[in-house]
Amino acid sequence: MSTPHPSTPAWLDQWMSIHVIELWGAADLRDFATPEDAGGQRLPFALSWAIPMNPRIMASIQKGPNQAYADEYARVNDRLNEVARVLAETIESRGFRVRALAASERTDTVNIKGDFPHKTAATRAGLGWIGRHCQLISRKFGSWMRLGTVFTDMALSFGKPIERSFCGRCMRCVEACPAKALQGNAWHPGLEREKILDVSACDRWKKKNYFKYHQGHNCGICSSVCPYGRKVLKRQR
Repeated sequence: MSTPHPSTPAWLDQWMSIHVIELWGAADLRDFATPEDAGGQRLPFALSWAIPMNPRIMASIQKGPNQAYADEYARVNDRLNEVARVLAETIESRGFRVRALAASERTDTVNIKGDFPHKTAATRAGLGWIGRHCQLISRKFGSWMRLGTVFTDMALSFGKPIERSFCGRCMRCVEACPAKALQGNAWHPGLEREKILDVSACDRWKKKNYFKYHQGHNCGICSSVCPYGRKVLKRQR
C-alpha cells in the first residue's frame, strides 16, 4: 500500500499549464523495477503526461499509415522529448534526483522494448487503461496520443491507479490489425504484454509493409479505429 505524500507543489501545476500539458499525473512505482539515475540508484516515482495527436490525421490511417501520420508521429515525439528534458532540468534544479525516459526508444531490440513502459507509469498515475491494441486509452484523448515520463524521487501526490479495462466487448482494433498480432484479451494490471500483443508479428508486418515510415516503426491502424479516438474527432466537429 502506498505511503501518503505531500500534495503536488504549486509550481508543478503552473509548469504543466505553461507548457499546455492537459493530461498528466504522478505514479508511485516503488513496486516496479524502475530505471536508475546517473548514480545507479532507482527512482521510485514518475510524472506521466500525454500529448495528443492530430485527430484528423489519426482518422485518416484506418487502411494504413501515410506521410502525414509519420510526420505527426515525429513531431509529437520531438515535443515529448523536449518537455521531458526541460521538466527534468527543472526538477533537478530543485535538488531532486531525476531521469527522463525517451519517447519511442528501443533499448532492447531483441524483445522490442525500452527501459520502462510509458504505459505502466500512465496507468499507475491514473491517466487511462491499456486497450486490446496494447496502447493507453484515456477519456480525454482516446488512444490518439503519445506519452512522456520523467522519473524522480521528488515527493508528489499520486493519481489513483486505473486497474481495469473499459473496452467492454469491443474488438474493433483486433479485427482491424493486418498483422493479426492482437490477441483479443482485456487488460488488467500484471497481464503480460504477450497476452495482448504478439510484438514480433506486429514488428515484422510494419517493417515489411510500411518501412518507408520511420523504417517500419509506424502503423496506427488499430488506434485509428478505436471508438474512444473517434469520439475525440466528433467533439472537434
